Amino acid sequence: MAEFDTSHVKNIVLLGHTGCGKTTLAECMLYEAGLINRRGTVLEKNTTGDYHELEQERGNTIFSKLLHSKWRGYKINIIDTPGYDDFVGEVLSALRVADTGVMLINASSGVEVGTDIIWQYTEKFKTPMIFAINKLDDDNADFDKTVKEAKSHFGTNVVVVQYPRQVGAGFHEIIDVLRMTMYKFTDNGGKPEKLSIPDEEKAKADELHKELIEAIASNDETLMEKYFDKGELDEDEMKVGLKNAMIHHDLFPLFCLSAQRNMGSGRLMGFIDNVCPSANEMKPQLTKSGDELACDANGPACIFVYKTVSEPHVGELSFFKVFSGTVKAGMELVNETTNTSEKINQLFVVEGNKRTPVTELVAGDIGATLKLRNTHVNNTLHIKGKNIELPSIDFPPANMSVAIESTQKGDEEKLSIALHQLVEEDPTITVQVSPELKQTIIYCQGDMHLAVIKWKIEHLQKIQVKFTKTRIPYRETIRKMAESTYRHKKQSGGAGQFGEVFMRIEPWHEGMPDPKGLNVRGRDEYPLDWGGKLVFFNCIVGGAIDTRFLPSILKGVMEKMQEGPLTGSYVRDVRVCVYDGKMHPVDSNDISFKIAGLQAFRQAFQQADPQILEPIYQVEVLSPDDLTGSVMGDLQTRRGIVEGMNSEGHFSKINARVPLAELSDYCSTLRSLTQGRAKFKMSFAEYAAVPFELQKKLVEEYSKTAKDEAVLA
Repeated sequence: MAEFDTSHVKNIVLLGHTGCGKTTLAECMLYEAGLINRRGTVLEKNTTGDYHELEQERGNTIFSKLLHSKWRGYKINIIDTPGYDDFVGEVLSALRVADTGVMLINASSGVEVGTDIIWQYTEKFKTPMIFAINKLDDDNADFDKTVKEAKSHFGTNVVVVQYPRQVGAGFHEIIDVLRMTMYKFTDNGGKPEKLSIPDEEKAKADELHKELIEAIASNDETLMEKYFDKGELDEDEMKVGLKNAMIHHDLFPLFCLSAQRNMGSGRLMGFIDNVCPSANEMKPQLTKSGDELACDANGPACIFVYKTVSEPHVGELSFFKVFSGTVKAGMELVNETTNTSEKINQLFVVEGNKRTPVTELVAGDIGATLKLRNTHVNNTLHIKGKNIELPSIDFPPANMSVAIESTQKGDEEKLSIALHQLVEEDPTITVQVSPELKQTIIYCQGDMHLAVIKWKIEHLQKIQVKFTKTRIPYRETIRKMAESTYRHKKQSGGAGQFGEVFMRIEPWHEGMPDPKGLNVRGRDEYPLDWGGKLVFFNCIVGGAIDTRFLPSILKGVMEKMQEGPLTGSYVRDVRVCVYDGKMHPVDSNDISFKIAGLQAFRQAFQQADPQILEPIYQVEVLSPDDLTGSVMGDLQTRRGIVEGMNSEGHFSKINARVPLAELSDYCSTLRSLTQGRAKFKMSFAEYAAVPFELQKKLVEEYSKTAKDEAVLA
């Protein structure tokens, strides 16, 4: 039997800008619960959460970690997350399974960009939220200013539950306006002394107490009536009101902390136990088919895999939340996505890199299991006879791309396996082997994300790699009509080869009329895999070429369109008319007309004012108001066209169209330009003509490369 039932399991995620103290707070919570006997520190590289070698090397959290503490009859599952937006996948996966978020704010720095960015994700999930102002013992701490910023950024629904009697090095007293009690700590923190609120603080405490009651009552009609009748709400009524308001994302209680000195963590844990919702108190999950799935230990067993980790000498560890039923070791579940059965051989509760076997986990709990061969992140597993699939985590698109290759010959297959494993662990990474660009391309979230990818490949897989710029997928087309004739004739004894083709090519656009001056006998449209179309007309009269040879001519044209004459790029949006030709009764065959068609197309293309097209991307930048000028100026130096600007919260949203060729270093430049305070996303918009000078340069570079390759061959 499980040690805790569903109503006594609480799932929280620690959120906030890097350096706000999330890992230190998690360490405090484990220490207060008696699960560790000594608090580790980030500086000493011995915390339970940041156990990974890379995190200890860099001094900050990179991967989300599952921990748990036991506190006064409750189990609190804690997910510690990174603060950099490069690791957004770790935050989103944690938010998907958490029932409450704890947003930490550094009292000396106030609301930072990471806080703002993460808040947008919590708004998407509508996660119940607690704010915790940390580092109140810092000499530069300013509680009142930080609260003002929090209300400004996140709304007046941020309500003060605690405030410090003093800040800075002398911080050791917290006044709680929910319980109307003062907590006084020793210099070493830990369990505080509970005291009456001093006379000089009563007026302030009473005012904040009243504000808290009014905020709670305004979100609950029943409590509002009680408040009008009695002029007061007792502590239990306030707790009920707070819980309901948090569930509906209407109120966000604010607490005080010094995680470094272990002051305030116990009270925060008590609030999580007593007030924060359990999974079965939240709205039921909606399946992809729109059905409700109640969080009930007696319901059908159903788990959702939110994270996968590959551990040396062990294999893959799948982290999951039990959304319904009770999962037991040895149980067989069906993967709804892959339609395969998976046996849950082992179940674990997790403490950083420590795994403790358990026999079962109930609805609402979070755990891990080993070696689910056909199960990946975002998969739903359930008992046989059911068809349950929970909504997937929607991971953001990549912000940057680079080409990767191994520095040692013969490591290509090992690198392929390593990249596959990276994608399995981190769904925000995409790997593409591009036949067009002749590169293996990694798409990721930014420079720090890329640095982690490189570290993993080189340190864990022992493969030395190098990154290069991603080539640009240019396209080629034409701007005017041209005609050409090509005769292919080859005689080398025996049957020869003969085929002659007369061809007209024109720029194609939707809705254009049939070709003038030609007798159209057949028309076919071919949507191209790389975008655009080829429209192919049969305009041959008098049987100059048998219709059986037309597919061969088309094949030759298609072959040349896969390697345009200007830069070797794909050709698009061309209309081809074959209107005459000659054939030989013996020597004409498919290969002859394929070659004739290819060469006729090549010649005509070069005479038809060929044009190189480049991919243009829609770029959306969220920037602090005071930096919009610099951001817009940088976009314009990249040949970007700013299309508009408007406000979104405390950011200015800049929309621009920028050539992909100018965006290779944009992620790092924007971070440097704004000190990490801005973020962006981009998506393909269209292909557009490159400027004349750039086309000339690209053609010259391609010609030189082609000559060099010919010499080497």
